Amino acid sequence: MRRRYFAYPYSIWMVIFIVVPMLLVLYYSFTDGSGAFTLENFQKFFQPMYLNILWRSLWLAFISTALCLLIGYPAALALASKDLSRAKAFSVLFIVPMWMNFLLRTYAWVVLLERTGIINSWLTALGLPMQTLLYTDGAIILGMVYNFLPFMILPIYSVLRKMDRSYIEAAEDLGANGLTVFRKITLPMSVPGVISGITMVFMPAASTFVISRLLGGSKTMLIGDLIENQFLLTGDMNFGSALSVALMLFILLSMAIMNAFDKNKKTTGGLW
Repeated sequence: MRRRYFAYPYSIWMVIFIVVPMLLVLYYSFTDGSGAFTLENFQKFFQPMYLNILWRSLWLAFISTALCLLIGYPAALALASKDLSRAKAFSVLFIVPMWMNFLLRTYAWVVLLERTGIINSWLTALGLPMQTLLYTDGAIILGMVYNFLPFMILPIYSVLRKMDRSYIEAAEDLGANGLTVFRKITLPMSVPGVISGITMVFMPAASTFVISRLLGGSKTMLIGDLIENQFLLTGDMNFGSALSVALMLFILLSMAIMNAFDKNKKTTGGLW
């Protein structure tokens, strides 16, 4: 009974800061300025202009997530192959940047990529032409990969580290080479970590607005920027709430699709 009392503060916190805000967003999304029920906000969302913004946001988030997976899985595999003390030291290298403010980390890339930044200064010193690196889709993707890569590496590393090594040893004793061991044992057993990593990267990448604003410039509009503008600039909380609900549904749909590929849900590890 005493343990149940310890859960009450957490339950109250969840109700106040999660359930109530979500209910308010749902209320505003289905009402107009006078509080009357309407579907006009969602009808407005299905205009081609807003659908294109959503598609571009999801596409850039997909590319960033794929790059994080391509970079993060080998990194997690390398970390898991080290002894425990060395693995902890290497994992700190991925965690340390997260100790710095997210905004400052993104501003650092502005200094590197801008027209008079460090990279273009090096190119000029080498006699090479200056490149337009900032305010492009590539800069946005670079910022997403840099900021969200640890969220891909750590879940996969956690699963690989907890994996029973006896399966690998048995496969090697039976004559399986390294590629076969990876394809038949390591990769299938690491799926929960991959699913967690993809989810943890795709969700913030699809809804980010700081990265697109700083690295994409005023000409770049993603769904996160659009939602922020509705709440802070235009003051249209109803349409902004409808956009938030639509984005949340798309993210939940993508999570459901990813979980459908996770056939071994009982495997321990991961973050879910």
